[in-house]
Amino acid sequence: MSLKRVEYESLAKSFLLFFISLALLMSIILYKNYTKEIDSLDEDLFTQMRLCSFDLKCEKFEFDFITADQDKLYQLHKNGKGVYALFSIPNTSDYVMKLLYPSEGYQNELNMIQERHIYRYMLLLVVLCIVSVLFSWYALRPLRQALNLSDEFIKDILHDFNTPLSSLRLNGSLLKKEIPDNTKVGRIEQAVETILNLQGNLRSYIDDSPLQNETIDMKELLVKRSAFFAANHPKIHFQHHLDPLKVYANSDAMMRILDNLLSNAAKYNKKGGSVEIILSSADKELLIKDTGKGIKHPHKIFQRFYKEHDRGLGIGLHIVKKLCHALHIPIDVHSQIGVGSTFTLKLDKIISSD
Repeated sequence: MSLKRVEYESLAKSFLLFFISLALLMSIILYKNYTKEIDSLDEDLFTQMRLCSFDLKCEKFEFDFITADQDKLYQLHKNGKGVYALFSIPNTSDYVMKLLYPSEGYQNELNMIQERHIYRYMLLLVVLCIVSVLFSWYALRPLRQALNLSDEFIKDILHDFNTPLSSLRLNGSLLKKEIPDNTKVGRIEQAVETILNLQGNLRSYIDDSPLQNETIDMKELLVKRSAFFAANHPKIHFQHHLDPLKVYANSDAMMRILDNLLSNAAKYNKKGGSVEIILSSADKELLIKDTGKGIKHPHKIFQRFYKEHDRGLGIGLHIVKKLCHALHIPIDVHSQIGVGSTFTLKLDKIISSD
């Protein structure tokens, strides 16, 4: 079952939040349990030392008689040599009995406690990981259902668009034959073409089907699509510097990329501005430059639903990025507020050998 990018993101965030929260809580509990076991080990050693101090019949500890010093009696002490305790000797206050548990033995017991807790910790992490995945997948179900309903709704609307759009195109063609010089008929055709472009954008937004590639004459396609937008934006001047260049890609996806970039370049341009289209066969790249308002946050413009103006849905450039990724076309943007923006498409990976 394939997941969309937003579903992967939601699943990952839910998993990380749940897993990290439980892992931190588990770490605190295990650490406290670890310190308690060490305290229990120390108490057990001191109890054994105290019993040993009465008869000295214990091979586990080393004992010696030393002069009394500042260390307190009947308490466990630790130093580099190991763990020891001091006990009083009857009828004398100048000397005390010292029972020592060597550091090697003490460290071995600490290592056993550590290994036991590390094993528990790793086992619990695996369990937490499985539980977190199940929880995240369960939490994702409402989002998946909502997205599927949204996609089905959009598909139904797009399907219902076909009949009226086909009727508009047919009647527009008939009107153009009857009154070929009427500009209003031309505007109707352009409006229908614009609706078809929006319909294509919505299809590209929800469609993840494989792309069928073919050889495309980029110069011819750019001339054709720029002419369409020049007719829709008569106050914007379109300039061409086009070298002959053919690529091997999906024609519908390529047209969708160009339409979105050219539409934005004209739509958000200043009055009387220009759009410059440069197709370089030497550099194997396409540049679309405009003299528009510029982009405040260029690194965000390919995000879904992000927009810096009230117009539009905020999915056009997201679709461009999605289709460029599918066609293996790196895309970059450079923008300056009040000066304009330049979109660069690297075409070297899809150059046609024909």
